[in-house]
Amino acid sequence: MNGPLRIVRLANFVAPASGGLRTALRELGKGYLAAGHRPVLIVPGERESDHDTEQGRVITLPGPLLPGTGGYRVLTDRRRVAALLEDLAPDRLEVSDRTTLRWTGRWARRARVPAVMVSHESADGVLRTWGLPERAARRTADALNTRTAHTYARVVCTTGFAEREFVRIGARNVVRAPLGVDLRERHPALRDPGLRAQYAPPPRTLLVMCSRLSLEKRPGTALDALEALLRRGRPAVLVVAGDGPLRGRLEQRARERGLPVTFLGHVGDRRLLGALQASADVCLAPGPAETFGLAALEAMACGTPVVASASSALPEVIGGAGAVAEDRGEAFAEAVEMLLDRAETGRREAARARAERFGWGTAVAAFLAAHDAPSTVPQAVVRGVAPARPAVSRGLL
Repeated sequence: MNGPLRIVRLANFVAPASGGLRTALRELGKGYLAAGHRPVLIVPGERESDHDTEQGRVITLPGPLLPGTGGYRVLTDRRRVAALLEDLAPDRLEVSDRTTLRWTGRWARRARVPAVMVSHESADGVLRTWGLPERAARRTADALNTRTAHTYARVVCTTGFAEREFVRIGARNVVRAPLGVDLRERHPALRDPGLRAQYAPPPRTLLVMCSRLSLEKRPGTALDALEALLRRGRPAVLVVAGDGPLRGRLEQRARERGLPVTFLGHVGDRRLLGALQASADVCLAPGPAETFGLAALEAMACGTPVVASASSALPEVIGGAGAVAEDRGEAFAEAVEMLLDRAETGRREAARARAERFGWGTAVAAFLAAHDAPSTVPQAVVRGVAPARPAVSRGLL
C-alpha cells in the first residue's frame, strides 16, 4: 500500500506528568502526520475525549489509576478498545506496552493488520530494579519477551541494548529504530545565567536530574552522588525536575542529610525545562534499565554533558560526549568530577554535536520503515519537528 496509512497507536502508563514515553509518542505522531499518514493515538485518562492535535487524532478512554505509580492509568476495558479498533480499521498497529496490551497483537493477527510492539524498557532490567535476583529476572523476562515476539509481526528496539534481550531468545522479527530530540527546541542558547544563579550561585556546580521519581529510575543515586561530591569538597547543588511515588521519601532523605536539593516536581513548561537543562553543568541519568534516555539526550542537545548508568543503554547514546558510572553514588561523583575537569567549551560542544546525530526526522523514517510505510519525511521534520496543527475536539466513534 503506497498511499496514506491509518497508523493506530496504543499506549498505557502515560500520565499528564510523564516524560519520555509521552514525548516519543508526540514527536512520532507529528512526524507520521507530516509524512502524510493518519496517526491515531489511544491512551487511558480520567475521562473520554477525542481531539485532533499536532500529533494527529488522540482518543482518551477512561482507565483506572494504578496504585503507587504516581498517576499512571491503564486501558482495562478490552471490549471497548477492541470495538474502537474495529471502527478505526487501522492499516497498521503500533503498541507501546508489552504486558497489559499484548492481547492487541492477537487482535491484529485476526484482523490481518500488521502490528509492531515498541520496546520502551528492558524487561529484565526493570525486574532487577524491583528486587528480583538476576537469574529469576532473566527467566521471567525471556518468557515475557518470547510471548511478545510471537504475538507481533515486528518488535521495534531503539538501541542495541534494548535489542539484546530479544536476540537472546532467538527472536528474528526485531528491527532497530532510534528515538530523537528536537534540535530546534533544545539548544545551548537556552542557557540562562539568571536561572542558574537562582539555584547555584557561583562557585557552586549545578547538577540536574530530569526523571520520573520511581524505583526503576533509581533517583536516589543522584542524591548519593551529590553527597559524595560535597564530601570531596565540591560545592554542588542538585535540581530535580520530575515527580513520582518516591518523591516524598527522597525529600525526606535530602532533609535528613542536609543536602542542597530542589525538587521542582513535573515541569510542564518545555522551554523552562530546556533552560534548566542548558544552564546545568552536568545532567545525571542514573536509571539502570533505560533503553534510550530521552531526557539525557535533550540535555546534550542543550550543550550539557551527561553522567549515565553503565547498566543502561545510555553509554551507546551519549558516546564519548558524556561519562558512564556504576550504579553507586561515589562512582557517579567521580564521573562528574572527570567531566568538570574538561574545558567547559569543549565538553559543551561535544555534547551538542553528539545530540545532532539523533534528530526526530531520522527516528520517524526508521519507525515508518518498521511499518513498511512510505517514509518521505518533509525537511521541516528532518530538521526538527513538524508544524503544529490546532487542537480540535470531536465526538468519539
